[in-house]
This record gives sequence, C-alpha cells and structure tokens, in this order.
Amino acid sequence: MSVALEVCRLAEERVGSGTAGQITALGLEIGDQSGVEPSNLEFCLDVLLGHPPFRGAKVVLNLTPGDALRLDYIEIDDERESN
Repeated sequence: MSVALEVCRLAEERVGSGTAGQITALGLEIGDQSGVEPSNLEFCLDVLLGHPPFRGAKVVLNLTPGDALRLDYIEIDDERESN
C-alpha cells in the first residue's frame, strides 16, 4: 500500500491541483526483481484511484526484467475537443 500511495502522491505532484482535466491512466514500469508484487500493487492502486483527483483512472503495468520501479506516464483528459 505504501508504494501505491507514493505513486498517487507523485501523480498529483506532477499534474498539480490546478489542472483543468482529470487523470485517466497511470502507467508503471515494474521489474521482476523490484520486490513488488504486481497484482498486489494493482489492487491497491485500483482502490486509491477510485477517489479524487483520479476517479477511476486506469492502471497500466509494464512488467520488465530487472529491478525497475517507476511511474512511466500519466494520461490526462483535459476536456478539450480534438479536431
């Protein structure tokens, strides 16, 4: 749960509280030697992402070899129409 809380904190910090849009997805890179169980992290993130400012953001896990553990990307819906 502490890793999931830190991921959410990082996402909020990078996006900022004054963002007009909504976070729709968080992508994480998780190495098989990182010491993190992907299914447990995904469960914790699903619980946390059900609350503002996320409101159901999708979790995308990229499982890789090695010990990587990083927030890879943040997807935001800025509510602008695309042409």
